[in-house]
Amino acid sequence: MAGAVGAVAAAACGPSRAQGALADDGGRRLSIAATPRRVFPAGGPASVFVYCLAPDRLLGWTRALRADEAAFLLTEVAALPELGRLTGRGSTAALEAVLAMRAELIVDVGSTAATYVSLADQVQRQTGVPYLLLDGAFDRTESTIRRLGQVLGVTARAERLARGTRAILDAAAELRAGLRDGERPRVFFARGPTGLATAADGGLNAEVLAQVGALNVARVEAPNLALISLEQVTRWQPDWILASDAAFFAQVHRHPVWSKLPAVRARRVLLIPRVPFGWFDAPPALNRLIGIEWLSAVLHPQRTRYRLDERLSDTFEWLYHRRPSIGQMRALLAATR
Repeated sequence: MAGAVGAVAAAACGPSRAQGALADDGGRRLSIAATPRRVFPAGGPASVFVYCLAPDRLLGWTRALRADEAAFLLTEVAALPELGRLTGRGSTAALEAVLAMRAELIVDVGSTAATYVSLADQVQRQTGVPYLLLDGAFDRTESTIRRLGQVLGVTARAERLARGTRAILDAAAELRAGLRDGERPRVFFARGPTGLATAADGGLNAEVLAQVGALNVARVEAPNLALISLEQVTRWQPDWILASDAAFFAQVHRHPVWSKLPAVRARRVLLIPRVPFGWFDAPPALNRLIGIEWLSAVLHPQRTRYRLDERLSDTFEWLYHRRPSIGQMRALLAATR
């Protein structure tokens, strides 16, 4: 790849080197002969991690990117083909695609439960391509960045990303520590076109809420995602509603029941931006750092000391190798309301 991608690669890459055997976060032993140059992401989180660390190594995306997403990424990399997913519910990538793309490494970032360890073993056995399974938990983000950076031979870039991640998480922790009783906003995360899917407190898809000192009002008996009723939302009486779907957001103020909720009447409904990747949970990867800075400023405006449009432009450039204009960032922020 040429142009900006080449410049990023030159700054980040070291020489190819033999690596030998290593253990991944699933406790699996695998052998990587040299620094991989062709990396196949098993799912959405892996594609974000690989892009942020070494965009020139990425072979493609789990789905083709839309024009509005591509506008915030390196042009050459954004145009890479759709590969499908090897992991997750309803995988869409054929193992033949791994071989056709001449992949030298498969990377998966997410759960390291037995199901995913078994999948990694199966794919590696059938393709002959090393499959690196890394823990995608929020509290393991820095470790995951450094481990993947070492495997890809981009340790300097990985260290910069890890330290920046720590700075954002430390700032969020400082904000939470300063909140008094009653200052933690009660938030409902409304997923889907009806708003009647949500994420459980402590679930993977709601981790950003805890980071920004918000209370997840959803009380559901599920490890992560769950369907709920409008009656439950009415009982929970959230202070804020975060909407993942533009269709739901567009009609919530006209809905005969939703419109009566205090959060809706007070115009405290936010549409979560999804470019270039979701700012809240889709996918659960480094893109969520953007969501932490965004929601920290929106939910606690008196406790944040930065101009949000400028801060997010800086963070976009740091993560995605391309700086958006202040006008672009203001347009994204305006669309959340």
